[in-house]
Amino acid sequence: MSKVCQLTGKRPISGNSVSHSNRKTRRRFLPNIQTKRFFIPETGQWVTLKLCTSALRTINKLGLYAYLKKLESKGVKTGVKLQSEPGC
Repeated sequence: MSKVCQLTGKRPISGNSVSHSNRKTRRRFLPNIQTKRFFIPETGQWVTLKLCTSALRTINKLGLYAYLKKLESKGVKTGVKLQSEPGC
């Protein structure tokens, strides 16, 4: 399972572990990736996303549909196909 957020694009970065004696060894900093299933009432569909927790906080603030529309307008590939309204 890749450790990449589908919406923000956060991925592992590398750095150093620094001990008390100031020795440095290489390590990876992993994003906090969660798998979450969402229902989009505007389109009537369920989507499963792998998100970092900062993206979850943004979804709680804006709503999933608004956040996906915002990313789509910026040209970010989210992997979610937003269908038109079910009544249209």
